[in-house]
This record gives sequence, C-alpha cells and structure tokens, in this order.
Amino acid sequence: MKIFISGGTGFVGTNLARYLLDKGHSVIAAGTSSIHKSFSHKNFRYISADTTEKGPWQDSLKDVDALINLAGRTIFNRWSDRYKKQIYNSRILTTRNIVEAIPDDKEVVLCSTSAVGYYGNRAEEILNEEALPGNDFLATLSIDWEKEAFLAEIKGARVAAMRFGVVLGKNGGALAKMIPAFKSFAGGPVGSGDQWFPWIHLDDLISAVMFILEDQDIKGPVNFCAPNPVRNRDFAKALGKVLGRPSFMRAPSFMIRTLMGEMGTIVMSSQRAVPDKLLINGFEFQYPDIEKALYNLLK
Repeated sequence: MKIFISGGTGFVGTNLARYLLDKGHSVIAAGTSSIHKSFSHKNFRYISADTTEKGPWQDSLKDVDALINLAGRTIFNRWSDRYKKQIYNSRILTTRNIVEAIPDDKEVVLCSTSAVGYYGNRAEEILNEEALPGNDFLATLSIDWEKEAFLAEIKGARVAAMRFGVVLGKNGGALAKMIPAFKSFAGGPVGSGDQWFPWIHLDDLISAVMFILEDQDIKGPVNFCAPNPVRNRDFAKALGKVLGRPSFMRAPSFMIRTLMGEMGTIVMSSQRAVPDKLLINGFEFQYPDIEKALYNLLK
C-alpha cells in the first residue's frame, strides 16, 4: 500500500512509518520540521509542510491507498486561550485539508486520530465506542475533530476515528515525561489516584492501525486502549515496581491545578475506556496488562 501520514515526525508517526516500511509499504510523511531526522528509506518520502494550510502537499494524497492523520500540537502544556486555539486548529484544519484533498469516489481508508478525552470525566462508567461524549474542552475538540474526519465518507472513503488512550512507548511519549520523577524518588499517583487511566502499548497501537487498514469492515469510532484499564494509583505502583523505585509521592489535586491550570483538571479525569470494537473484530493485544507492558518497555 501507499500510505500518507500527517504528523509524520512525531513519536507515533515516526515509529509507525518505520513499521510500515519494514512491512514493504510505501510511506509519504508530512510534518513541520524542515527534514525528517529519524531515518531515510527508498520507499519513504518526507514533505515539510504546515498541514493547517492548503498547499502543494495536498497533491500527494491523490494516489494513496490509506491516510493516517496524527497531526496536532501537544496537549501537555499549560493552556492559555491562545494555546488552546493552537491545539484546536492544528487538528481541525489539518483534518479538513486532508479530507478536501481526497479524490471523489476513490477507495481509500482514513485513520484519523481522536482521543478518549471524547468521553470527558466519567468516574466509574465503562466506556465503549457507543458511550456519549463529555462537554469539556478535550471532549468538544474530539467531537469536532471526528466530524471533520467523517466528512470523508461523503467521498466514499472508509473512516476510522482512533480514540487514543495514553500511548506508552520507548524513548518518548508519556513515559518520557513520567520516568524522571520516579527515578528521582518523587513518583506516585496524581490527585486521589482513583481515576481510571486508559493506556496502550505503542506496539499494540501500531498493530491496531495495520489491523484497521487490512479489515474492510472496521469503521467509525475505535477505542485505542488496552482491554484492562487501571486506576492511576495502580499504574504508578506498576511503574515504580518495574523501575525499582517507590511510588508513594502523591501529587495533590490542588498542586496539579495550580501548576497546570485547566490542563491539570484533564490530567485528573477518569475514563474507563475499553476497546470493544477491536476485540469484537478479533484483534489480539500483545500487551493487555500494564505490568507486562511496562516491563517490556523499560527492561
């Protein structure tokens, strides 16, 4: 297959591109960096472009078989009104421009990122893909993001909205931000620690993308999270155990809100998301349990 990836220089995009190339596919990646520093390959082409703007980069979508939309500014910053607008526009405008560039009546599949933040803060409720959305900033963003992606169905594309949980992988992503605190003996639960923590091993995420590309029956929203979500305190305990560090240094809720503002409230949200659609369609997780996943990544 010939596959286009937006957000191609990011943590997920770089690892996904490498996987696809190893499997014999051709990859076109777009990102805002001037060059792609991670690798070169005879079947890889990199386009430096701001995908929130229309431009010549859209021409590269005319003859691809699949599109994987990963572009978006990181949410792991303090949210000013200006930065929230950047978070929103980087996702909405990129998705809109990708859909616009898809030729009419061409059989392509669009895997477009969304997030389990779609569900908002839902405490103990078990959340499959049929659950209703929340109403905070990330939920509203995810709703609008998915709406833009599903407009590609009008052109005949098969569309899957990948609702990512927290992605755990080597040398980047969420773990890169968490590990230093644990190694400094300052790691532990966030807030009460009771909130549910939806997560997914990077290898399972990449395999799930490939699974959707190959299975013509999968479309609509798809929860990209392990089948066994854990509470935040249990995640902290497992991470501490694998690192050989204590995990009792709780970060109080008021401190998180003071340091991170609105973003801090999101960090303490609870989403007990489960990947019903992947499981029903026969996808098998290599890392369904948190301790096994962390041991693989860190040992």
